[in-house]
Amino acid sequence: MVHTIKETITETVNDHVTASTNTKTKAVLNQAVADLSVAASIVHQVHWYMRGSGFLYLHPKMDELMDSLNGHLDVISERLITIGGEPFSTLVEFSSNSGLTETTGTFDKSMTDQIQLLVDTYKYLSVLFQVGLDITDEEGDAPSNDIFTAAKSEIDKTVWMLTAELGKEPGLK
Repeated sequence: MVHTIKETITETVNDHVTASTNTKTKAVLNQAVADLSVAASIVHQVHWYMRGSGFLYLHPKMDELMDSLNGHLDVISERLITIGGEPFSTLVEFSSNSGLTETTGTFDKSMTDQIQLLVDTYKYLSVLFQVGLDITDEEGDAPSNDIFTAAKSEIDKTVWMLTAELGKEPGLK
């Protein structure tokens, strides 16, 4: 059976649920901690290994993307702590709990391939944040819902911009 990204994330979050208040919210916030940490690593790798047309504009743009991901990571981690959760905090925890996969960096990837990797990573985050919105709405956690709303809005804009850079029709299909 083939799962969609949303179904896979939802199953992973549900696997981490315990019998206490806001358990699904805590689990999806922690999922976001792992995924944002790995996403930042992916962006960092693209930053280091990109070469080719558009480098002068895109190389510093990677700093902006990393800063944004780290900003979301900080807000989400602090929210998780505020509601009694314990955020993942080691590279092993990030890697073993993330739905994103890292690969070894190489200079052999074209600029198009590097940007496509970012598009795929950000599309995953968009789905994750939608799951976060669904769960925080279900559990009535408005502050966490607001955090996911803001993060999803920014992530979706980034998908649109990166897709436009590839010369493709932007969208989150």
